[in-house]
Amino acid sequence: MNGKIYGYIRVSTKDQNEDRQIIALQEFSPPIHKTYIDKVSGKDFQRPEYQKMLRILKPGDLLVVKSIDRLGRNYKDILEQWRILTKQKNVHIVVLDIPLLDTRRENDLIGTLISDIVLQLLSYVAETERDNIRQRQAEGIAAAKARGVKFGRPRKPVPQEFPAVKHLWTSGKINSREAARRLSVAQDTFLRWAHNEATTPTQT
Repeated sequence: MNGKIYGYIRVSTKDQNEDRQIIALQEFSPPIHKTYIDKVSGKDFQRPEYQKMLRILKPGDLLVVKSIDRLGRNYKDILEQWRILTKQKNVHIVVLDIPLLDTRRENDLIGTLISDIVLQLLSYVAETERDNIRQRQAEGIAAAKARGVKFGRPRKPVPQEFPAVKHLWTSGKINSREAARRLSVAQDTFLRWAHNEATTPTQT
């Protein structure tokens, strides 16, 4: 193989650690020329580093990833990108966790068929796992809400001065902006308090 070797790494968030992927790619032989790292979701391929790498890849180059879900998590998109890389750009791909997914070894029809079957199966598994994670998160949130857990920022308590300030506002002596300033809150917050008849000031 005469082309250059590139690595691609992806983690879903900036807080996740990419060290395992980096170590795996560093152990690949021959050495990788350049590695691109994205810290975004794998729901699609509109990722800055991936797109930059895609523009640089030339026929005969090799792309190395640790696992198929690092490439992406959408079943159809993974298959489409695999086709673009291997058929349109004539780039080889190696998935380190799955030795069968090494397009350098597709020297015959059987090898190509096995590789295609494994790719489709793993792409499906990657997307299914993504859907399962989303479902588990939704179920966890629903269960937490059922237990009375509150999500989002807590609402600001209504201060003791609110009734007096509201009276000045309703009598037309001050406007809502001035009322909000006196209570050190946003104008929207004051108006929400003012129009919520059930709201009572916090007692100390």
